[in-house]
Amino acid sequence: MAEVLCEGAEVASLTTSALCEASSIPATTRPIEIRRLKLLERTRSTGSETEPTSKRRKTRSSQVGRGEQSSCSLVGSDPNPVNPKEEDLDRLHAAVRCPRYGVTSVCGRRRDMEDAVSIRPDFVPNRHFFGVFDGHGCSHVATTCQERMHELVAEEWEKKIESKESPMTDTWTEVMKQSFDRMDGEAVNWTGEGRVPVCRCQQGRPMRSEHVGSTAVVAVVGPTRIIVSNCGDSRAVLSRNGVAVPLSSDHKPDRPDELERIQSAGGRVIYWDGPRVLGVLAMSRAIGDSHLKPFVMAEPEVTVTDREEGDECLILGSDGLWDVVTNEMACEVVRTCLQSNEPVRGEGEVGRASDKACSDAALLLTKLALARRSSDNVSVVVVDLRRNV
Repeated sequence: MAEVLCEGAEVASLTTSALCEASSIPATTRPIEIRRLKLLERTRSTGSETEPTSKRRKTRSSQVGRGEQSSCSLVGSDPNPVNPKEEDLDRLHAAVRCPRYGVTSVCGRRRDMEDAVSIRPDFVPNRHFFGVFDGHGCSHVATTCQERMHELVAEEWEKKIESKESPMTDTWTEVMKQSFDRMDGEAVNWTGEGRVPVCRCQQGRPMRSEHVGSTAVVAVVGPTRIIVSNCGDSRAVLSRNGVAVPLSSDHKPDRPDELERIQSAGGRVIYWDGPRVLGVLAMSRAIGDSHLKPFVMAEPEVTVTDREEGDECLILGSDGLWDVVTNEMACEVVRTCLQSNEPVRGEGEVGRASDKACSDAALLLTKLALARRSSDNVSVVVVDLRRNV
């Protein structure tokens, strides 16, 4: 299990750094409350620690490095390949291990922490789950997604593996859509099922579920493909051969196709501090928010991307990052951190990048967002995709 790598850190101004524009306003020094993120087996749930009841603004920083290598299966060990081609590709990458990663999640300038992050190495054989959930209204739906989303995806994947009816791409698309639909149902009805998540909001108690929701961006990293499923305005970006490649598209109410869908359903997009569904929600898709259905729906957009030798890193982040940092700048920051922390290989030793590199990259992106006056919670996941280190 990874330990938090920074203690007593302060969000310093980056105006003297080449990574920040000259016009950036220095962020104020803020106390950081350190907490530990725990990685559990896929059959267990991750409970979030209860937030302090103090009304003082609080900042949380947590980083996770690479999971225990023993928890990851070899790629060639999948007993239920979907088709012979996929099985052959898996065998070619039999030495693939859990990817190295780093996580940072901070409250920032918000009063409450409503973001949640989920990292589940080897949640199904040879595939690893990464998720960022940005809650709104309260943290309950985001926390529920953190606890349950990987389990639902695993269950739907196992159903498809047993049936073996669809090609790989169609299989993952169906798996993700079914998982998000089930997650949405659980989020809306969690009070009736007795599954009350740990509350991290200022109220310290569950709110009415119809007024609470969360975005969700989920990435499943396998030996040959990266599957990204997105619902809301969190984002996934791939760095490939020095180029930023977006793997998701933000669901904003003023996006032409989303605007048409909302209006066709009888809804309206009202500009109130930006475009909002019925003047309320600044995103057009989310899990939960039953009072805004059918205008706000939980159906994700799914992309399946083949991995290539030029793949460098994958970045998942909440809108607290992407509102103030471009895709290109984020990828450049991460590439610089990974390159500057490459290890020295010993003779006969399999090279592996330092876990600290990914954690440093995630932390630096968070500091950059805060220095650029991000007003939201900021959560960042960095995954090292390089095969030759």
